[in-house]
Amino acid sequence: VIKCKAAVAWAPGKPLSVEEVEVAPPKAGEVRIKLVAAGICRTDEHLLQGCFPKAEFPVIPGHEGAGIVESVGEGVTSMKPGDKVIPLCHPQCGECSFCRNPESNFCKKSHFSELQNLLPDKTSRFSCKGKQIHHFLWVSTFAEYTVVPEYTVAKIDAAAPLDKVFLFGCGFSTGYGAAINTAKVKPGSTCAVFGLGGVGLSVVMGCKAAGASRIIAVDINKDKFAKAKQLGATDCINPQDFKKPIQEVLTEMTGQGVDYSFEAIGHADTMIAALASCNMSTGMCVMVGELDSGSEISIDPTLLLTGRTWKGCVVGGWKTRECIPKLVSSYLEKKFNPDLLITHTLPFAKVNEGFELLHAGKSIRTVLLF
Repeated sequence: VIKCKAAVAWAPGKPLSVEEVEVAPPKAGEVRIKLVAAGICRTDEHLLQGCFPKAEFPVIPGHEGAGIVESVGEGVTSMKPGDKVIPLCHPQCGECSFCRNPESNFCKKSHFSELQNLLPDKTSRFSCKGKQIHHFLWVSTFAEYTVVPEYTVAKIDAAAPLDKVFLFGCGFSTGYGAAINTAKVKPGSTCAVFGLGGVGLSVVMGCKAAGASRIIAVDINKDKFAKAKQLGATDCINPQDFKKPIQEVLTEMTGQGVDYSFEAIGHADTMIAALASCNMSTGMCVMVGELDSGSEISIDPTLLLTGRTWKGCVVGGWKTRECIPKLVSSYLEKKFNPDLLITHTLPFAKVNEGFELLHAGKSIRTVLLF
């Protein structure tokens, strides 16, 4: 058992508490990882507010990180102590019908299908002050050490800088893949991206890489426009500057609506606006943001009747264990630069400060260093 520091959420709506926790050794098929860096993503904020579906408290949040394998359980063959790895918030078990389908990146082990508050054997590897602490998405990266199933870990190139590639665990991969894999953005097309956080800006990067000729970035925080333009946005608009709905503004700007729209916020009203802003016949809207637990959307069905496509997207459509290491290799070859998404670096003990930067709209990605 390792004693180490972790950020524990004892109850919804309360600040995180940095505590000494005990981390049990990995059981069969599990890996214990020493985290080097973790990112603060808005999904962690959903959890802390009590809006994440079926999560249980007390819990160690965090689902974006990178580290080094400390030890492995019986039967683990794909990695060994000392390997650099990224824990994955979306597994790839390799055995379910979805994993065996080359067109799917879903996995039946994901949190959409089974609870990930405890490890697959329904026990926790974390305890604090004699109490069991829950896992989050099986990864819980807000801890110096974490234990995860082997099929939720990607072994990456030994040359990868862990304080940068943690982004591939969620933010960058999700946004970039939404454009490249899910939408399959075509060269010369027009795109609209709703929300310019780490995921939305990664969508902008994906649209640019795919050869989109016009990328319209939409956000109510004008401070994010300079970064969006740096990463490839051609236009930046604030819905609050207009008296008419943003979908009408986008349709007027483009003549018939955009070819592809992406919602990277997770609000019902912006989901509908994104859908309505794309071309009524051949337009595609990709849902990237995660809505609060229990949310419902009501839409006018004629939005889809005329031919629009509305698609969902999990971790950018990548088969995670297989594709994240390849993405990291492409990053080392300088094919893209998600480093630009990292706006703040904090010691792990200042995790609550990182969330304050997120609330204030001042950060894109804050990296916590252990």
